[in-house]
Amino acid sequence: MTHTVRYAHLDDINQLAPLFDAYRVFYQQESHLQIAYNFLQQRLALNESVILIATNANNDAIGFIQLYPSFCSISAKRIWILSDLFVSEAARGQRVSSALMEKARLHALQTSAIRLELSTAHTNNRAQALYESLGYQLDITYRYYALEIQ
Repeated sequence: MTHTVRYAHLDDINQLAPLFDAYRVFYQQESHLQIAYNFLQQRLALNESVILIATNANNDAIGFIQLYPSFCSISAKRIWILSDLFVSEAARGQRVSSALMEKARLHALQTSAIRLELSTAHTNNRAQALYESLGYQLDITYRYYALEIQ
């Protein structure tokens, strides 16, 4: 199957929202298409993230990556946080994830970033295998913490 990866725009949200909703469901969130739509619309409208969309030969959305800009104070350089990666069930096994990851790498290179960072669930062995096959390395230097703000 042929697929294309490109930058998403506001007019792609109707195709992206169902994929983003499915992504959230994968991470045990309740399905809510309007939340998905609103979230993506805000990120793109405010230029708060970069979304890469994979489409098939019929121009149907089959996957996406969402990148958030950040910076490394120590290096005084840009980094990109690869926050979300999702490929539809029907498109899995067709190297869509690899194509999205390569486009994300090229985006980081073109924006003079020093690295891409990502995290995944400890149990998501399929994603871990993909990342490691692409040269990503598990951080053994730093511990990451989070504080839930309620």
